[in-house]
Formats: sequence, structure tokens, C-alpha cells
Amino acid sequence: MAREVKLTKAGYERLQQELAEEKQRLEEATRILQEQMESYEDYEDSGLEEAKREKAQIQARVESLEDILQNAVIIESAASDKITLGSIVVVQDEKTGESITLQLVAPAEATVLADPMRISDESPLGNALLGRKEGEKVKVNTPSGKKRYVILSVGA
Repeated sequence: MAREVKLTKAGYERLQQELAEEKQRLEEATRILQEQMESYEDYEDSGLEEAKREKAQIQARVESLEDILQNAVIIESAASDKITLGSIVVVQDEKTGESITLQLVAPAEATVLADPMRISDESPLGNALLGRKEGEKVKVNTPSGKKRYVILSVGA
């Protein structure tokens, strides 16, 4: 049995959009590759090899996204005072006083480029936050050392 991939509704929709975009890129890469194969007599040409590599990379991403979406289980963020997948959390670094707003998600959705930042429940901080409540303190072992955070708020 395939492994379940838990996604928020918004994350599922983002991945569907990304899949559609990647399929368009794949069509374009296939067209370019076919044109190059028809116009080159020397199949060892570096441009042709690069086109083959790019098509293979896009194809792998399409297959990965299809697998994730096929095995997706959409989680609903129920109103709760405990942190679960989908929760939006504000934490404060006890040492620096810096506050960070983040959303706890499955690894397939994680990205630091989003606002709020989406962190995996399998990351050190995400794992430490699961099941915690507002006002609690968590200790996290990170690659840059141990950090302590205070949970300022928990929302859905």
C-alpha cells in the first residue's frame, strides 16, 4: 500500500497547479528535443544531451507530483488549542526575541519561501511543536545549535 501524504487543502491545490505547469514544461521540452533530434546528425551534441537531461528532470518531477497527489489525504485544521498539521503558529526565539510565523505542514508542502513559512512536521522545530499549546516552551536541536522557543499563538 502506498504511503499517505497528508496535505492541507491549499497545499493540495498548489501542487495541482504546479503539476499542470510542469506538464506544460514537459510538452515544451519534448517538442524542443524532437526538433533537435530531427535537425542534428551528431546525436552526441551537447545541446541535445542537455535537452534530454532537462526532459528527464521535468518528467521525474511530474511523476513525483502525480504520486504525491494520488496518495494525498487532505487534512482539515480543526479549531484546536493544540498544534497539528495545518496550524499557523507564532513562536518567539527566547534568546533573540525574534518572532516567526509559520504553518506546520507535511514534507511535500514545506517551503521557507512562503508567507507564512511552511515547515515540515518532520523538521526539528515542526516535530517539537506538534501537540503543544500556546504559552509552552520548546527546545530544538538545530544544525546551528540548541534553540528555545515560546509559542505565542496557535491558529488554524
